Formats: sequence, C-alpha cells, structure tokens
Amino acid sequence: MTRVYNFSAGPAVLPQEVLQLAADEMLDWHGSGMSVMEMSHRGKEFISIYEAAERDLRDLLAVPANYRILFLQGGGIGENAIVPMNLLGRKPQPAVVDFVHTGSWSGKSIKEAKKYCTANVAASSESQKFAAIPPRDTWKLSKDAAYVHICTNETIDGVEFQYTPDVGEVPLVADMSSHILSRAIDVSKYGVIFGGAQKNIGPAGLTLVIVREDLIGHALTICPSAFDWKLVAENHSMYNTPPTYAIYIAGLVFQWLKKQGGVAAMEQRNIAKAALLYDYLDSTGFYTNKVAKDCRSRMNVPFFLKDESLNDAFLAGAKERNLLQLKGHKSVGGMRASIYNAMPVEGVQALVDYLKEFERKHG
Repeated sequence: MTRVYNFSAGPAVLPQEVLQLAADEMLDWHGSGMSVMEMSHRGKEFISIYEAAERDLRDLLAVPANYRILFLQGGGIGENAIVPMNLLGRKPQPAVVDFVHTGSWSGKSIKEAKKYCTANVAASSESQKFAAIPPRDTWKLSKDAAYVHICTNETIDGVEFQYTPDVGEVPLVADMSSHILSRAIDVSKYGVIFGGAQKNIGPAGLTLVIVREDLIGHALTICPSAFDWKLVAENHSMYNTPPTYAIYIAGLVFQWLKKQGGVAAMEQRNIAKAALLYDYLDSTGFYTNKVAKDCRSRMNVPFFLKDESLNDAFLAGAKERNLLQLKGHKSVGGMRASIYNAMPVEGVQALVDYLKEFERKHG
C-alpha cells in the first residue's frame, strides 16, 4: 500500500501510528470482544476511553482546574451559534458581541451571530483581502460587550494570530479549529476555546469546547438542551450520545502527541516545517504567498503560481508524485498546503522538491 502526502485542509492527515493502532483494535478493543464503534457510551469501557482523552488533553494544554472540557458535535460552524446562545444570557438583551474579521471563518461567525445578537465588527482586514491581522491598537471594542470573538487561524486565508490579544475583563472567545495543539497557548487568557477535530485532532464529527466555569449556566432559553454547556458539563459530555469513535481516535492522537514530546515539541516541528515551505516560496518569483510575514499561518499555506494557466498542470504533476489536496479553496483560488501536526517534515520536503522541479520545467 502506498501512503500519500495529504495536504487537505480537513478532514486531514492523521498520524500513521494512530491509524495502525485503531486498525489493530477495530474488532476487539483491549479484550472486550467488541469494537469501540459498538460500545455503549455509558459502559465502563468507553467511559475509560473518554476519561483518558479528557485527562490527556488537559495535560497537553495545561488546562486550568476552573475550566471544563466538553466533547460536542456540530463542528466549528455549529459553535458559531452555540457560543452566543450560551454566553449572551450574561447581558441584557439585545447583547453586543465584538468581532475581529480576519478571513472567511470569522466572517461566517459574524453572519451566524447576527441571528442572536448585535455584532460589532471591531476591526477588519477585508480591505487588505485578509492578508494581515488588524493591529490591536486599531480595534474599536464596545464598552459592554458580552465577549470578543476571534478566529486565531484562518484556514482559507492563511493568517494566524502569533499572540493572544488583551481585551481586558471581557471574555475572549477563540475559534482554534485549525491550529489547536500545534502551538503552546495560555488557556487562562481565554474565556472559551473551541474547534472542530478534523484538522489536528481526529476525524470529523467531534467538536471540542474549553470553557471557563463562570461562563457556564447563562444559556438563552432558545438554546437546544444538547448544546447547553451547563447540561453538557453536568453530564460529563454524556447528556446525549457523544461521537464515541471520534473521541476514541482523538484520545489516540493525544497519546501520540505526548509521545512526541507534547505541544512544545510539536510547535518547534511546526515552525521548522513552515519555514521550509515559506523560505522557498519567498526565494522565487514563480510562486507567491500574499500574507504579511508576521501573520502567516504555520498550518495553512496558501500560494499562487505567477502564471495561473499552469494550475491544472501543477496539480496533475503533484498527484503523480502522491502530493494530494493542494488546490486552494474555491473562494480564493490558487494553491494551499495544510501542514498540520501529523504531516511529517518529509512531506513538506517532498512538496518543496516538487515546487522546484515544476519551476525548472515551466519557469
């Protein structure tokens, strides 16, 4: 069997070691005589899987004791509604939420939140075609916002916060779907962190929420019970049937990350992988990356060929070399290489080698 280098933005590459272990345990998990897919979510076997996954994630991110980790469904897009429905009850209605608009995903968050609150776009880089993050001193925050929402890594546009912005006493909510566990963060600086699992954690279907305890228990009456953080927390993410197999795979990924040295070690690898790719893109006029250097994503690297009539030939050649899913998002075009935690440096080197080869042939 030939394993390709999968540069998909999500669902994305998983560690081969994790996939092999899951395959080995598919029919019989630890002598239980059944697959994890078949287990009751309330049985002792799955509860042990769930508890280990939660414990390992708390260790990896050094999640403080006054934060709850919730395993949900609905993806990042679902949380665009679930977050306001859980946090707006802390304020008189209609409440105001501040947003920093840095790309496609924060744009979706703004659009969804408008159904439940007054959305104030405190800063936007839309006029720059989302090639940078607005400087913190330009943000026009509201006086009494329910929270401030940012997308810390824009998967489509390729911009990433390289710092945690200070927004005072207002809770900071961060969509970290596409770079959670790729770099060290101080969880205590955030009120809520959420993310879909299908990029750095596991298969699609699982959504993680890390929420400070004092922000739980303020859901609007319209919030569905299955997404009321208070009910979910009180029931240890078992209020309804959770995505059991996705939690199991996530737990294996957490164990794998620990074996790699944890988030700090993974961050150093990601810095090196991103530098390898960006350094070559910057060295030639044949390709270009349009994102400001101090805002470039380590996870999602969009780039364009100088002659875009060669796009199809580029993708065909990449496929022949088992370099897959390099086509950029339809909204921006060009190419995009997603180099998440599970992408080995050998995959990035193979891509750079192909970039050089294609340039020699067509440059």
